[in-house]
Amino acid sequence: MKNWICTVIGIIGSTITTIIGGWDMGVMTLIVCMTTDYIFGLIVAGVFHTSKKTEHGRLSSNICWKGLFRKVCTLMLVGVGSMLDRYLNVDFLRDAIIIGFIANEFISIIENLGLMGVPIPKKLKNAIEILKNKTD
Repeated sequence: MKNWICTVIGIIGSTITTIIGGWDMGVMTLIVCMTTDYIFGLIVAGVFHTSKKTEHGRLSSNICWKGLFRKVCTLMLVGVGSMLDRYLNVDFLRDAIIIGFIANEFISIIENLGLMGVPIPKKLKNAIEILKNKTD
């Protein structure tokens, strides 16, 4: 049974890795940023009760599921970018998608830290405002 489970997990993992174009520093950075953002979002809502996603600022299972679904959709878009790179015989769409989502996740991480009361340096706030304007 253990071998069967390990085999299935290996097949699923390798399939996902192939679809998203490999397991490189860009994907690892994106996943670390997505995980950090999700955990910080849980802390903001569950501990500090200052989430802007609910009226009462507290945890909501519906909002948590939506957040996870968005993260999965992000990885699916990376996969689409990878497939388009292969189809068009180029090598930049996947990376551009990854970089864009890393920037978005980083902004969200900093916003969550601010909602937790962590002091954010003024220069970092200014840089994030510039990034927000460019991503919008």
